[in-house]
Amino acid sequence: MVTIKDQLSSKPIIIVAVVTALSLLGDSMLYIALPIYWETAGLDSIWQVGVLLSINRFIRLPFNPIAGWIYKHISLKAGLIVAVMLGGFTTIGYGVFEGFASWLILRALWGIAWSFFRIGGLSAVAVYADNNKRGSSMGLYNGLYRTGSLVGMLIGGLLVPIIGLSTVSISFGLLSLLGLPLMLKSKINQDDETPEKRDRMAKETPFIGKARYKASIIVSGFLIAMLYQGIVTSTLSSLIEHFYGKSISIWNVAISVTLLSGIIQAVRWTWEPFLGRTVGHWSDGARGRLPIFIVSLISAGLVFGMVSIRLPLWLWIAVTLLVMAGATILSTILDTIALDTAKTANVVSFLTIYSISQDMGAALGPSLSYILIQFEAGFTILYWGGSIILLILAMIWSILARRLNTSIKKEAYEFY
Repeated sequence: MVTIKDQLSSKPIIIVAVVTALSLLGDSMLYIALPIYWETAGLDSIWQVGVLLSINRFIRLPFNPIAGWIYKHISLKAGLIVAVMLGGFTTIGYGVFEGFASWLILRALWGIAWSFFRIGGLSAVAVYADNNKRGSSMGLYNGLYRTGSLVGMLIGGLLVPIIGLSTVSISFGLLSLLGLPLMLKSKINQDDETPEKRDRMAKETPFIGKARYKASIIVSGFLIAMLYQGIVTSTLSSLIEHFYGKSISIWNVAISVTLLSGIIQAVRWTWEPFLGRTVGHWSDGARGRLPIFIVSLISAGLVFGMVSIRLPLWLWIAVTLLVMAGATILSTILDTIALDTAKTANVVSFLTIYSISQDMGAALGPSLSYILIQFEAGFTILYWGGSIILLILAMIWSILARRLNTSIKKEAYEFY
């Protein structure tokens, strides 16, 4: 049963998620449209697509620490307003400017905007989520803001072939700016959490502060972001075209690669608010997050590589949807584990480091992908290599879980 207290604590998280979703429209649309309609943007070669889909993430590597430092000196609300303005104007710019140099600047500015969004959003969940419902709140936040990707990919994939990349970009940019009045009217403030609450959390989970545990979170964030945000998101359109051609017939209806890719990725964003929050709620239970995380890593590793196999279209789509479900589950649980750890230290500082690791992985993914797919077995190397990475992570976290359990028992024994 949802109480009034729950609704009040969730309201700031919902506002930040909705504002972020609006600003994601244009960025998500590009991952569907740009690999196919890159000439419309004034680009000269396909390699430039990989650079443009990566540069916004590379720029966040040096800027994330700056954004974290800025958040220590300004309010959470002010930082998010800056993010909305940057996000809206850069998306409009996709429809106004042409050429590789102009787009490089625009994508870099979007990267700066996302640094403010990402650190600000995670901080909002850390501040406003109840300690025993952090997984559920993380799932709610992730699910809501990724509806922006749902609309961007689905509507973008549908409209770009009809009315053009420029018109869609300007329209999405104007929609992004609707987040400004939402933020201006909100009462979001990062000082709502009392020192007593932070101290209580630090005492509840002293073992979580170990350097090895933190390093595992950082490395996992890097690799999972590289596989899902980087490789899958940026290559799905190209992979469909490679296997099935630019025009695909489903039930005797011909659809474009961009539309099918948009539909597939949009299905993930459709279930994200429900699956993410459900998984987050499960992880809040007595068994904890690690068992669910480890099982999810193993399951994801078994299906990830199958995307690179030419299967009957309906079966290939089913496998791809399983991969997308793995992305939702893994990102929700790992983000919550990162929040658990951040609550025992300086929230902004640790979340800044965690965001940097994710950005490094997400930035490397498209560049690595568009280098490897030039080779005959490029897609196979990418996706089966991803399966191996996920299974190795499962082994590492299994070892960590056993050691963590031993540490807890030892502390309990010494206490008594």
